[in-house]
Amino acid sequence: MRVDLLTDAVDGLDEALAAVDGFDQVLVGGLLRPQPAQAAGLAGLADAVAGSPLAGRTAEAAEKTAAGAADEDHFLVLAAARTALLGSVHDALVARVEEAVGRPRAEEAPAPGAGAEHPVNLLAAARGWLCDLARTGWQGIDHELVGGAAPVVTAMLPEPALRRLATLLDGFAAELAASCPGATLERIPVRRWADLWSRAMLLTLPGADRTAAVTEVTGRLLPLGVDLHEHATAVQAQVHAVFEPADGTTPRLVRAGVAAPKPDTVVGAGLWQLLRPHMSLLAAVSEGRAMELDAMPVTAEGDLIWDDAHATPGEPADAFATARVALPTATAAPVTPVDRHPARIAVPVLLEGYTVEEDDGLAFLVAGERLAVDTLRVPAAGPLTAEAVASSGACLGLLRWDAGEFVLQPLAVERTVRKKPVAVHAGAWAGGTADKAGVRAEKAATDAVTVLRERAGRLLRK
Repeated sequence: MRVDLLTDAVDGLDEALAAVDGFDQVLVGGLLRPQPAQAAGLAGLADAVAGSPLAGRTAEAAEKTAAGAADEDHFLVLAAARTALLGSVHDALVARVEEAVGRPRAEEAPAPGAGAEHPVNLLAAARGWLCDLARTGWQGIDHELVGGAAPVVTAMLPEPALRRLATLLDGFAAELAASCPGATLERIPVRRWADLWSRAMLLTLPGADRTAAVTEVTGRLLPLGVDLHEHATAVQAQVHAVFEPADGTTPRLVRAGVAAPKPDTVVGAGLWQLLRPHMSLLAAVSEGRAMELDAMPVTAEGDLIWDDAHATPGEPADAFATARVALPTATAAPVTPVDRHPARIAVPVLLEGYTVEEDDGLAFLVAGERLAVDTLRVPAAGPLTAEAVASSGACLGLLRWDAGEFVLQPLAVERTVRKKPVAVHAGAWAGGTADKAGVRAEKAATDAVTVLRERAGRLLRK
């Protein structure tokens, strides 16, 4: 991998992000009575898309908003322009990654297919609440304003086609409620809240969340590693893998995810207990084994809709062997327009022949070029540690873009122990473990879940 290409500047990147940042600052103070500095941020967004099909409508929306005369349609256009800018950043960064790793380019995203009709009144209600947020601004939020999302979310949840938006609104409102009143905030997550607001605004547009039809695939799945996401009330594991079609066509990069609600007392290796019953693939990852898929549903974006009925355990498959042999020729799936964002970038790569630098945070030096390593993303639910990464000679991970630079999130490393290469995987405990630390965490989680179930049973009996 050519790390030097990852450190070179990308033309237009700084200008696009500056325009996004300018608009995000506008949302801090609100759009009800924009000040001169906010008007400049709106004009900057319009200028950034001046050469695109959005130019005319964005210029009008920026002008109306700066004058305090914007309506919901104008706010929707501003959200679309911001999303388009970040989409262009996503595309430029992905193109640079593909050049650096020398991997085949992803195909263009297919045209969206037909979807279920959404209740227009609920979409309008959601858009109305989001526009009230934008008018007030993050500094002006209070519990009364944020609480306006609750009836909208409640009405949306029974509608399967609206649950994606309902979940987003519910989480966004909870985050805002925890920060009320906005006037007392010392630090505002400006980019994050603007991301959530823009995405929610676009999802209120009928058809914005439609994706291409789901297809079925048959062949061999070769796991690379597990990316674990933990929150106070939920946990998700996403397995990154190479899929080799049975018909001998080009291998593909795919993902398979599983999520589950969790109590905040279940942490560490105990998280796997919540996920294992829903996905046999986790056991295969832990055992270093391939999976044979038969008519497994998959989306156009490469996400397997996992069903154990369509998968059987296969032969042993070493993740590093897969990374050295199959990964270089595997093509990535396209990304639908509404999902194009720099934060989405997570490209599986294999890095070898590096030296480790620990002066200013952990980093790998390859041919004199520095690549930061994000060990904070390594989960505690596995044997992989920052110390293991620092003593490694090969690293299989996800290439991400964060805080203005490319970083590597380790999924597994190879290190030399007694003159023999030993692999350490972040997901090694996914299917169970005999490791002492893992066994202790599993037992603690079992005890916690047992107590919680007993208490829940008492409440239900009452």
